[in-house]
Amino acid sequence: MALYAIGDTHLSLGADKPMDVFGGGWSGYVDKLRAGFAEIDPEDTVVLCGDLSWGMSLEQAREDFAFLDALPGRKILLKGNHDYWWTTAAKMERFFAENGFSTLEILHNNCRLYGSLALCGTRGWFYEEDREGHGAKIFNRELIRLEASLKAAGEREKYCFLHYPPLYQGYRCQEIIDLLERYQVSRCFYGHLHGGSHRLAISGRQGGVDYDLVSADYLSFRPKKILD
Repeated sequence: MALYAIGDTHLSLGADKPMDVFGGGWSGYVDKLRAGFAEIDPEDTVVLCGDLSWGMSLEQAREDFAFLDALPGRKILLKGNHDYWWTTAAKMERFFAENGFSTLEILHNNCRLYGSLALCGTRGWFYEEDREGHGAKIFNRELIRLEASLKAAGEREKYCFLHYPPLYQGYRCQEIIDLLERYQVSRCFYGHLHGGSHRLAISGRQGGVDYDLVSADYLSFRPKKILD
């Protein structure tokens, strides 16, 4: 049994927005994802750190969920900024059950367990949200969701999974970093950064938390093993 993480699969099997059009590492990315998951065993757990499907609704994302569900391992899903299909946890879980997607679980205002370890997380926050007009209301909601997830973990050791990076070169989301440190999160994994932005990623220990970028294109579409 092992724990993995990967973000930004950007699947578009039921919509018309394939990432292959960007060329480079994204060419043939669906096949690369399938090959990357080949090392996953059925009893393993993979946390998917947002931007999973370009579908605009659960129905439009159905083929993408079917693809993910057919991959080996238990998959834990959290929201990214492009997951427009995202709705309430109850609706998503009902949709998964109705379609027989038995390996997909939602990480949203809760935590998931991996042995004695608590897997916590939420979408997070990024400075670009201010430019898009979201402002303090959305930011505060994300802080509430993150703290709810961390509280749900109790006294267990905590790993945190975010879509947005809480820090990178030239940027820090101090409120999120403060929560990670206050709740003694051991490791934090994030996505969202692509292409030339990879060079801005911060990995390693910062203030007691170990950070790692797990965007799919950064990982060459192979989930990162983070715990045996």
